[in-house]
Amino acid sequence: MRFSIDSSKVQGELAAPTSKSYTHRAIIVGALSNECIIRRPLLSADTLATVAACEKFGAKIELINGDLHITGIKGKPCVPDDVIDVKNSGTTLRLMTAISSLADGATVLTGDSSIRGRPNQPLIDALNKLNVEVFSTRNNGCAPIVVKGRLKGSTAEIDGSMSSQFISALLMACPLAMEDTILTVKGQMKSRPYVDITIEILSQAGVRILVDEMNGIRFIVPSNQKYDLIDYIVPGDFSSASYLLAAAAMLGSYIIVRGLFPSKQGDSKIIDVLRQMGADVHWDVEKGIVTVKQKTLKGIRFDAGATPDLVPTVAVLAAVAEGVTVIGNAKHVRYKETDRLHAMAVELSKMGIMVKEEPDSLTITGGKPIGADLHGWHDHRIVMALTLAGMVAGNTTIDTVESVSISYPDFFEEMKSIGAKIETLD
Repeated sequence: MRFSIDSSKVQGELAAPTSKSYTHRAIIVGALSNECIIRRPLLSADTLATVAACEKFGAKIELINGDLHITGIKGKPCVPDDVIDVKNSGTTLRLMTAISSLADGATVLTGDSSIRGRPNQPLIDALNKLNVEVFSTRNNGCAPIVVKGRLKGSTAEIDGSMSSQFISALLMACPLAMEDTILTVKGQMKSRPYVDITIEILSQAGVRILVDEMNGIRFIVPSNQKYDLIDYIVPGDFSSASYLLAAAAMLGSYIIVRGLFPSKQGDSKIIDVLRQMGADVHWDVEKGIVTVKQKTLKGIRFDAGATPDLVPTVAVLAAVAEGVTVIGNAKHVRYKETDRLHAMAVELSKMGIMVKEEPDSLTITGGKPIGADLHGWHDHRIVMALTLAGMVAGNTTIDTVESVSISYPDFFEEMKSIGAKIETLD
């Protein structure tokens, strides 16, 4: 699908969409428990892929009045009777690859063309060291992946520089292993807040993960634990809300976003980013309300190590800010649904913005974006970020807009409700 976007001003009040990251993990932990209710889940293409995968392992999941009611498998996944298709969800693939190791048999996982090109070798290597037989059918570290359980546990190293999802996946599976597991992180661990989210939800299910940071990072996971998540409320999502907050800073008189409470989400850093760039931001942490008012923005230095999903948002903010913004420590952003560093460099350049792309960074000189025909790269975060740039520039088209269903299905309708001028072309 392709949309046209005209110059817009935005103003109003919206509820933050609930968190995709928390929803994925809560569904899986709930499925590994006995009986569980997940309240206010984000129901998107990605999280529904996780629901379908959990059902293939034997969980029963019903949507009742907007909540997910789960009859779980008590830590004992059955062997799926069909291939698990994760669609476009990298999170589902990585987490379910580890969960597959708990089944007493072979599981095959695959996904769409994008998923079949995303790297998973660090997770495959770690699982093999934990006495699971795991291999890529094309020997390239990508899906389709075959997993032959059952997970015994032991010691393993995991490369933390590519994706924190590998670590989260192991932390979710290893408490159910037959022996204790010691997991040592090699290199700099990127996206650490997502691992913290995983540990937070596991803790609420009564699962213990010990973290040793005396010399590097080690996770010590006791074996034969039980999952007991009973009732869980999914928090608001700072990743998705970042587009709403950035819209106010770029082109609105004000926007109020409800449902943003303090949590382990690293992307709450968007509050600090906006303040550093000069926006007028007020966060009532007790009420979970963030108010942003437009002011002249200025360039900053942004370290993307812990918060890769904010890179597209920061890039469009940089495009309209005065001066230069450097987005650094960002090589891992190239391994998302698409190479997001390259995608943002290409598309902002089409809009007349000076962008210097390097292996680990983007350097963006702010200006006045001009209308252009943009490619969304079939990537929800690229599409949503470029929509904001189009609302500044006007006379802009973006394709592959249907990809927003991955994380924020109501994005365009909600943007239009606060003043965005967006029309369907085809």
